[in-house]
Amino acid sequence: MSTASEDGAALEGASTDLLELVEQRLRWLSSWTVHNANHLRESSDGLKVGGHQASCASMTAIMTALYFTALRPNDKVAVKPHAGPVLHAIHYLLGNQTREQLERFRGFGGAQSYPSRTKDSIPVDFSTGSVGLGVAITAFASLVQDYLIAHDRLGPEQAGRMIALMGDAELDEGNIYECLIEGYKHGIRNCWWIVDYNRQSLDATTADRMFRRFDDIFETCGWTVVTLKYGKRQLAAFARPGGAALREWIDTVPNADFAALTYGGGGAWRERLRRDLAEDDEALSLIASHDDDALAALMTNLGGHCLETLVEAFAAASHGETPTMFIAYTVKGFGLPFAGHKDNHAGLMTPSQIDDLRETLGIAKGEEWEPLAGLGDNAARGVKRLLAASPLGAALKAQRTQASPRHEAPKLAAPADESQSTQTAFGKIMLDIAKSRSALADHIVTTSPDVTVSTNLGAWVNQRGLFRRNEVPDVFKAAKIPSAQKWRFHAAGQHIELGIAENNLFLMLAALGLSEPLFGTRLLPVGTVYDPFIARGLDALNYGCYQDSRFLLVATPSGLTLGPEGGAHQSLSTPLIGMGQPGLTYFEPAFADELALIMGWAFDHMQAAAGEGGSVYLRLSTRTLRQEERDGGSWQDDALKGGYWLREPAEGAEAALVFTGAVAPEVLSAYEELRGDIPGLGVLNVTSPDLLSRGFTAARHARWSGTGTPACHAGDLLGRLAPGARLITIIDGTPAALSWLGGVYGMRVAPLGTERFGQTGTLPDLYREYRLDKHAILDAAAELFV
Repeated sequence: MSTASEDGAALEGASTDLLELVEQRLRWLSSWTVHNANHLRESSDGLKVGGHQASCASMTAIMTALYFTALRPNDKVAVKPHAGPVLHAIHYLLGNQTREQLERFRGFGGAQSYPSRTKDSIPVDFSTGSVGLGVAITAFASLVQDYLIAHDRLGPEQAGRMIALMGDAELDEGNIYECLIEGYKHGIRNCWWIVDYNRQSLDATTADRMFRRFDDIFETCGWTVVTLKYGKRQLAAFARPGGAALREWIDTVPNADFAALTYGGGGAWRERLRRDLAEDDEALSLIASHDDDALAALMTNLGGHCLETLVEAFAAASHGETPTMFIAYTVKGFGLPFAGHKDNHAGLMTPSQIDDLRETLGIAKGEEWEPLAGLGDNAARGVKRLLAASPLGAALKAQRTQASPRHEAPKLAAPADESQSTQTAFGKIMLDIAKSRSALADHIVTTSPDVTVSTNLGAWVNQRGLFRRNEVPDVFKAAKIPSAQKWRFHAAGQHIELGIAENNLFLMLAALGLSEPLFGTRLLPVGTVYDPFIARGLDALNYGCYQDSRFLLVATPSGLTLGPEGGAHQSLSTPLIGMGQPGLTYFEPAFADELALIMGWAFDHMQAAAGEGGSVYLRLSTRTLRQEERDGGSWQDDALKGGYWLREPAEGAEAALVFTGAVAPEVLSAYEELRGDIPGLGVLNVTSPDLLSRGFTAARHARWSGTGTPACHAGDLLGRLAPGARLITIIDGTPAALSWLGGVYGMRVAPLGTERFGQTGTLPDLYREYRLDKHAILDAAAELFV
């Protein structure tokens, strides 16, 4: 472990003073923004708006030093969620944020509660909010940056640092350590994690013993750990007679005691120190030389609040590429009346307390929103010069203005096999892309959490290789041991192999899918995973979609169709995840030609403009199906809208079989038996329950809002049937994914699907037990027509 130099050159005095003034402004503006939202702005619902004044106050010095002395134009920052108001205050001082947005903080259309790439008007590199994910994604963004440099799409001189500002409670998040291990395996560089070590979380004070493990964990994973525990004022006191005893006392006092004494103020500090150091006359003399205010200031002069300490530490680390963790000791609520109080996490200053703070800072009533109110002319001019000299001023405004050219998808042909599964077809389509010389192929990056081969990406990897900055030879090939997999790692490789941690998969996809806004170069990420294990990384999947990252998620095998694997490998609810996740379009093709069509659409959809495109989820199967013979391509447009008639119904037909995915053989078999009894019976193949549902919802909204009555595709399809027609829906997943179709025209529905955990068995056994076979369809038809 290294410690920031205690003898390093101090900042030139005027610069230190100006930075301290900026830090005061950030503390005030962040506090006032939260106060305005809770106490001054009219409330239409009477609910507490909330905010985190204490969490902001513990970060203001760190963010002042980082944003106004250390950041370079190519650096990217994930800001601690609860410090969002500080980020808005920084941009307010830089002229990138408006007063109107701050006045509407946590209100509709205003500055968001937590930094958001898609909802905030200021430049935000990474959305944060679900704790830990904003930290971990910076490690994967570092890996993406290395990938782009290795592929000559980003110059080494354009490399920036991927920086995360985090609360110490985020170190409790498991995704931090999953990410840490993966980052070590890939040798990430240019990554800083800065810990606001205020030792207080929402419910409690951080356990003392845990801190002594963090440096070991990070150093073991190749990080440099820099601990910023003492400010310059404390270091000066330690050098005086009695200072060594004071330092030892600070190092051994429990976190809870330190917090309580901070809240108690100078008198509480004096009483406790006199009692604990009663046998040390020099230490008592040192304490006596400070009045109560000075003693409180000394005891809370921690490294995370000392601008000289922070600036020196950031400067010392600025020339290396080794990932670095800064542990900056802070006080939660520093400079506010509830500093150190155990309940201050979501606490709010009272009107009288905010007035006291305003008066202390010399801000006149009515000038609370003035960026430099109360500073005086000379100080204000100095701060303006400091802000104007910030290397981020122009750089932040220019972010996310670059656009990469679109990479047109060549016409993707379905494999010609008479019988095949969609998983097998996916592997063959990816192989054809890999063999092509298209720009699309060159910009695809694949990744998988240790299931590359079993999800049929092996042939792609054989063609395109695995990515490593330093080449790793294929030992099995060198030893002439036969293997279908050519595992060669090299800088030009296009597959990033991950360990078996689905959370890392989705964070990797999120980082890859942000390559254009972050680095100005578009990548087309394709990630594969076992469908049931989407749930393991669902928070990270939502996180990637929330910030409009673009990727193709291929999940296979799915449902209980993978019978022998048992219930733990059988997915039930993933269709609803696909339908319910904003920013993600879910398809479940039954046949290979549908898959090829949808993949071509997906690569275009991933490259569409903000608000138009998004990510895509394919739910595939290992079940081999006999492929359909097509008379023409008229079905294709409907398939891309969410569904098409696989067997055309007669106009005004009384019933239809509606299915999705791998259950096609059972549906077609039942159709052959029923069509003689139900004249005009049709078979509707729903390729995307998601698109059909969204179209139906959009049509209803348009009618309710008076903006028109557009038709929806589900309505167009089902409009072929009689008004009182019956529907039998069947899917290897939750029946709710299709049963809603009855609500389009008020049709009776018999929904078939799986709602119980599965077990091992053959397909006939499982389909019979879970009511997915032909006989279940026939029984449902009989019930509907009783």
